[in-house]
Amino acid sequence: MTNPVSAAVRQCRLFFIALQFFTRLPIPRWVGFEPAWLQHASRYFPLVGVVVAAISGAVYLLASWLLPSAVAVLLAVAAGIYLTGAFHEDGFADMCDGFGGGLTRERVLEIMKDSRIGAYGAIGIVCLLAIKCTALASLPPATGVATLFIAHPLSRLAAVSLIWLMDYARDEGKAKPMAQEMSTAEFIIAATGGLLPVVVCGALGIFYWATLVFAVVAAAAAAFWLGRKCQQRLQGYTGDCLGGVQQVAEVAIYLAILSSFQPPVRFY
Repeated sequence: MTNPVSAAVRQCRLFFIALQFFTRLPIPRWVGFEPAWLQHASRYFPLVGVVVAAISGAVYLLASWLLPSAVAVLLAVAAGIYLTGAFHEDGFADMCDGFGGGLTRERVLEIMKDSRIGAYGAIGIVCLLAIKCTALASLPPATGVATLFIAHPLSRLAAVSLIWLMDYARDEGKAKPMAQEMSTAEFIIAATGGLLPVVVCGALGIFYWATLVFAVVAAAAAAFWLGRKCQQRLQGYTGDCLGGVQQVAEVAIYLAILSSFQPPVRFY
């Protein structure tokens, strides 16, 4: 029988390994490191999103007391990018370049591996960041912070769904240690971390349940759409694809929540 204390310590280690892999945040020395842990750390990818949301939200609230909402949003988004080392934004840009400029599977993978950014990637990341900032700035600050707590974990759950359902497309790569086969039990842990903030926001009455369901559906639709494209073009996914799915799902969630705050259009 597994010792409950040892099991809890192992889960803490896996969370900190995920935090170290996906952010610049330091982790305690007692955590240690073994390469095999990376394979199981992806279950805590959505919980890393909670940490990113907490820090970005704190920056947003502090800045909104002193500065206009648009500036506060820019600072919050910049804080999130710095915190994650632009890990996911870089993946999104590489995916835009690869899928936009490559005609064959081999060429797409070659372009995505190139560290240089092309026209598709530059245009894509500018549009993505513009939509993010505009959508968040259009919400009241308190609602914007709550939206961060929905979007960051849920969008990371959307990315994790590719690890659970698809094969890794490269023989090697930065994300491959975390992209081994993911069990259903591990995905359930990830889903719990990604959906818990949704349930909390609904229970506290911060958002209508219909709004939250719409946000979940938007994230799932983004994952399905891009996952299908990855399967068609690459017969699997790469680390850049995970970053691309996370970013698109995050924007989809912002737009879904923002749309619920807009009055219906009257055509008469």
